[in-house]
Amino acid sequence: MDRIFSGIQPSGEIHIGNYVGAIRNWARLVERYECIYCVVDYHAITIEYEVELMQQRILETGTILVACGLTPERCIVFVQSHVPEHTELAWIFNCVTPVGELERMTQFKEKAKQHRQNINMGLLDYPVLQAADILIYKAGFVPVGEDQIQHVELAREIARKFNARFGNTFPEPQVILSDAPRILGTDGNAKMSKSMNNAIGLLEPPETIWERLRTAVTDVNRQRRSDPGNPDRCNIFTMHQAFSKPDQISYIDQNCRTAGIGCIECKEILFKNMMEELTPIQERVREIREKPGYMIDVLRSGANRCKAIVKEVMEEVRTKIGIKAFWV
Repeated sequence: MDRIFSGIQPSGEIHIGNYVGAIRNWARLVERYECIYCVVDYHAITIEYEVELMQQRILETGTILVACGLTPERCIVFVQSHVPEHTELAWIFNCVTPVGELERMTQFKEKAKQHRQNINMGLLDYPVLQAADILIYKAGFVPVGEDQIQHVELAREIARKFNARFGNTFPEPQVILSDAPRILGTDGNAKMSKSMNNAIGLLEPPETIWERLRTAVTDVNRQRRSDPGNPDRCNIFTMHQAFSKPDQISYIDQNCRTAGIGCIECKEILFKNMMEELTPIQERVREIREKPGYMIDVLRSGANRCKAIVKEVMEEVRTKIGIKAFWV
């Protein structure tokens, strides 16, 4: 089977934007690919974070991945820092990556604006470590959102540069884009983010999720129930496309445009459908939490499985770049 690699940061509570845009798609891909999914904690420390919460967030992120169907029987789930060869390969890739390529990265420019007091080398070098994450498993495919395409393109370029200098070693990974709609935050303007207080957490209780939906921005041009709306500019309708059945989506579309349905009724239908999908995940999370050692075993086993793969790859890399000592 073709191999897939992707990762998620343990940088805060996972919300429905993360779920729809990435995790749900990852769970579907395990049927057709050999999948490796990583909690990328080294990426998470490139910005300010609460040290005392990091381990909790790593375990919580792993728990949610497993609860969403990424079980050890179906794929590998592990923590990036538990396989130190990732950072070793990143250093080697640094030596074939032009600085100018990194300075042109759109995400670096955006992060630098957001974190003006902490523009560190990690922010600049982030895509090189990401390339190492992918290429150390010789992954052929990477499921990502549109905002990460540029980083995968750089990984392809790094693979080409390494291969040209040291011999054919790494494949050039291809992007797998999710066909899920891009969900904005409850403000209807910005990307869903816990820090912007516009997110709906995957594990939030039903009453909290309903309150966030109830107050979420809809079509701003629709002031009264009797006004016709435009689903094309309504983020709630985008959420329907992610959680509702095709006949319900058609019903909402038609009745919103003709003022046959109000925004609250529209949100009530969405809430019901959303909870039908999220409730089983929340229940599985509770079950996993009741077995404290389970996730530790899953992540430890995942790291060991990965180490078996990267050991061979790094032996090949060290030999090709001339640092593999015959006496070691």
